[in-house]
Amino acid sequence: MFGAAAGVGAAFAAGGIWPATAGATNGARAFLGCYTSDGAGGRGIGVAAMDGRSGRLTVERTVEVADPSFLALSPDGRYLYAVNEGSGAGTATAVDLRGATPTVLNTVAVQGEGPTHLCVTPDGRTVLTANYTSGSVSALAVGADGRLGAVTDVARHRGSGPDPDRQTGPHAHQVLIDPSGRWVLAVDLGVDSVYVYRLAAGKFTEHAQVTLTPGSGPRHLTFHPNGRTVFLANELDSTVTVCEWRADRGELRPGRSVPADTATGGERNYPSAPVVARDGRFLYLANRGHDNIATFAIIGDGVLIPVTTTPCGGKFPRALTLSPDGRRLYAANQKSHSITTLPLDPFTGLPGAATVAVEFPTATCALLR
Repeated sequence: MFGAAAGVGAAFAAGGIWPATAGATNGARAFLGCYTSDGAGGRGIGVAAMDGRSGRLTVERTVEVADPSFLALSPDGRYLYAVNEGSGAGTATAVDLRGATPTVLNTVAVQGEGPTHLCVTPDGRTVLTANYTSGSVSALAVGADGRLGAVTDVARHRGSGPDPDRQTGPHAHQVLIDPSGRWVLAVDLGVDSVYVYRLAAGKFTEHAQVTLTPGSGPRHLTFHPNGRTVFLANELDSTVTVCEWRADRGELRPGRSVPADTATGGERNYPSAPVVARDGRFLYLANRGHDNIATFAIIGDGVLIPVTTTPCGGKFPRALTLSPDGRRLYAANQKSHSITTLPLDPFTGLPGAATVAVEFPTATCALLR
């Protein structure tokens, strides 16, 4: 347990954590990312069926794509996009999901090195990539047939941070669109910053650079359903920062940071992926090193109260996601070559014991729909 908040889940339990009419996950699909180069063991994007009752995943086929470490769907669900993180100069791949068998459409250079994250704009016309090694963010046009086109712009970050091993230069780790659809946010681990951009006609205009605690190493952020609160996982100092977001101004205001995990000793901890429950009452955070899922109660406009930690069931959980019905968490455990699933109690919101959903070499993410 994290501490003296054991009763928080019950106190927030009225009505459960999802609507009673939520659909089952039977028939849902999962797309699984991995690493394929340097003997990593992966073969490409796993396409899996999901059992709604047990949470197990069954890989039905593999789409042979190099190092598809992160995945994103088009808004209409017809196309899947992958970064090819270990592909040297840096590329991204488009996959057609319309037929019975997913088919690679094309692979293009992103004009950045080490792309580690990507997203698709709400209109489906642009794919954005966060390029970790080169510390940049790229915009790529998307054709009417879902194919990736030319790079239309690259925003290059500048600077460094105090960590001599991890912050000698910029390292863009995540790029996403805010809930209003008006702003692009890019999280840079190397310079302890979140950049806010406008995107118009495929071109970036920098609106703000929001600086965070030196050496914190921000990795990934997620929005609360209210659209006003942001939770930012900091990889290097093992914290979570609560921020206020003003979409009318494109303004991000960092607030209080709390430890990602109160456990001491053992391996150094690197938080990876924050996820908010569908009803907004809990934050779940994957911790690599301590290999657990931390659960925080969210009070008011974003005060975090630690509730408990739960073993993730694997080693080095690189990514965390909710099932489509919000009833399960899925952790992609890179170093134990597995994706595990944890049921969420319908009343307390707390994760139950992890079980292996599927064995998958160097699992890096699970995209569920």
